[in-house]
Amino acid sequence: LMSFLFVWQTSIQAPLVVASGAIGFSQYLRYLVPVDYMQQKAVAVFIILMLVILLYKRIESIGRISVFLWIVTIVTIVWIIVGGITHKQVSYSFWPDDANDFFKAAFWMALGQAGVKTIYSYLGYYNVCHLGGEIKNPGKNIPRSIFISVLGIAVLYLGLNWSIVSVIPWQEAQQYDFIVSVFIEKIYGGTAAKVATALILFIAFASLFAVLLGYSRVPYAAASDGNFFKIFARLHPTKHFPYVSLLYIAGLAIVFALSFSLKQTITAILAMRIIVQFIGQSIGVVLLRRRYGSSTLPFKMWLFPLPVILSITVWLYLFVSTKWFALWGISIALAGVVVYFLITNSNSTTKEV
Repeated sequence: LMSFLFVWQTSIQAPLVVASGAIGFSQYLRYLVPVDYMQQKAVAVFIILMLVILLYKRIESIGRISVFLWIVTIVTIVWIIVGGITHKQVSYSFWPDDANDFFKAAFWMALGQAGVKTIYSYLGYYNVCHLGGEIKNPGKNIPRSIFISVLGIAVLYLGLNWSIVSVIPWQEAQQYDFIVSVFIEKIYGGTAAKVATALILFIAFASLFAVLLGYSRVPYAAASDGNFFKIFARLHPTKHFPYVSLLYIAGLAIVFALSFSLKQTITAILAMRIIVQFIGQSIGVVLLRRRYGSSTLPFKMWLFPLPVILSITVWLYLFVSTKWFALWGISIALAGVVVYFLITNSNSTTKEV
């Protein structure tokens, strides 16, 4: 059941992730090109179709494309960070002037809302897990990749924010829709800002490329193991990649991109993931250790089970912070339970006949 629910929610929230990136791309494009609401939707659909074309290849070719996208992404982010460090204009304090009133009135609520957006920014750190069947020496390379990704994202994310508020006060920064472009414009001028905007759009496209690549493997792997609908187990006859899974996620992403706003997709993603994936997997670790012990497991957890308890507490706090979308997450999970038992009963009846 839990295996099915994980793939079930992935098959819905993965298209939401792709849709959110495509929507964000189309909105940020407005700095370069004046596009109205319907044109933004058209751009989002076009981006998703372009991703499908690039991913309709063997994994070896995709690996080379991924490395190129990664290099451009790192160069762009380093440029932004260095620009802020070398052109510091603002002295600031993150601590509110009246700390007592702030803590009493808004701190925990603000922390929850900020946490939802921040977790969204980190979500790619475990993308390598979705490619486990195509990774060399996964026992070492997957955990190594996860830790490097978490630390790398933390350094780059904090560096970007620190750099930007060194040039633009946070009170002013919160008013802009194109914060990085405005930041570059202030220190290098309009032409550089346009170049930076193009690179930011490139980064958004690169992240979507990695997201759709990883998620297209999840329904396929589950279906191959007999834990999801059989149609997703199909491979392309000549290029040997899970084309049904890829086309399904991209197709549903187009529907979501046309239907929802960026804020709605981000909150819905977290609400869905937390209840089944993050909390469910935390409980799964405990059950796994109880059933098989820890001596045969390839990974160790220091201070077990304290990290699990802390993790579940934080996830529950963030889940509540999604407000009404928490009901969306619960509803999707319950729908998955119903579908699972319908399929199980149907298969049992078929075998008896």
